[in-house]
Amino acid sequence: MAKLTKTSTPGIFRRHKKDCGGGRCDCAYVVMWRHRGRQHKETFRTLAEAREAQGRRRAGESRPSSRITVEAYFNDWIETYEGRTARGFSETSRSLYRRAIDDHALPTWRSWKLGEVEPAEVRALYRRLRAAGKSTATLRTLRAALSAMYSTAVEDGVTDSNPIRGVRLPGGENDEDEQKQAKALTREELRIFLAALPDDGYWRLFFELLATTGLRIGEAVGLTWENLDLGDQPKVKVREQVYRGKRKRLKSKDGKRDIPLPVSVAAKLLAHRRDCYAGPKAPVFQTTTGSELDPHNVRRTILRPVAISLGYYEVVNDEDGKQRERTTLGFHAFRHTCASLLFAEGRNVKQVQRWLGHAKASITLDTYLHLLDEGVGEPLEIAPPAAVEKAA
Repeated sequence: MAKLTKTSTPGIFRRHKKDCGGGRCDCAYVVMWRHRGRQHKETFRTLAEAREAQGRRRAGESRPSSRITVEAYFNDWIETYEGRTARGFSETSRSLYRRAIDDHALPTWRSWKLGEVEPAEVRALYRRLRAAGKSTATLRTLRAALSAMYSTAVEDGVTDSNPIRGVRLPGGENDEDEQKQAKALTREELRIFLAALPDDGYWRLFFELLATTGLRIGEAVGLTWENLDLGDQPKVKVREQVYRGKRKRLKSKDGKRDIPLPVSVAAKLLAHRRDCYAGPKAPVFQTTTGSELDPHNVRRTILRPVAISLGYYEVVNDEDGKQRERTTLGFHAFRHTCASLLFAEGRNVKQVQRWLGHAKASITLDTYLHLLDEGVGEPLEIAPPAAVEKAA
């Protein structure tokens, strides 16, 4: 190993390579210090980096930096992580976090030490993924996974900071698709859509329920008869959801809510119950085998063909260059339609927030502000009517 030579800065040494003549060269700098009676040293590329590290040591940061790699820490963390709130951490989220880091971060950072990842590297990773066509949803999942991992690493003392925190996604976190306003059907468009559905009443009732309650698709397919009150004041009691084929609790306490039902929809649900009731815990809408509906199958066999037949589509190119028609009307459009109708009837933002189960009124405003009157409204008159007439 090359011998260390002193520099003009006490505590910082130079490790010249073999046959290096000294002076101006690209040889490494070494910072040496003692911690708990043991001598430690760390190597840096430049004198500036070495001085910065020495400054941190003198400020009290004497613990040696961990040599654990991103991959090694991730493999242990993903199996044991229990979340950062009292709600814990679901296995579904664990699977999403594992896939996000496996697919997008480890190919670049696999052999890096945890402390070598800095905000600049995080920003560069986001840019590369965006250039490769990754969606904002994908980037957000990756950011959440990496931030959780690094926050745990800071708590474990294996790194000094979380480089993920504060780094924005490219494009201000809004890609072209997310900049499109939420699609909401008018009353007439909704009637036309319902009329175009298969003429058996089942699917018309399903989509009418979506539009009049604003249920998320997971809440709708997870609705059971015990959470449907069809008495004098009919309502839907939102208590659970189905996600990726598994029944689970709601994402947040704000999702738990009671939504009033129109009398006409309640009457149709009563008729539907007479035909297919299979117990209080049975799904209101179910397959021929009695299980919950699969949203992917409903989209493929019902929603997509009807939406495309009504002109709700765009032509896109597949990876192999072939063109295909992609529907622009998804399940969430009926939730947006519900919000639009609520605002049209004069409901305020707080009421719509509680109806839809948003955690904050600001979320409701950010999502549905464009559904409100875009003009400035009527003139704001502050003078008494008599004074206005006299001035005229």
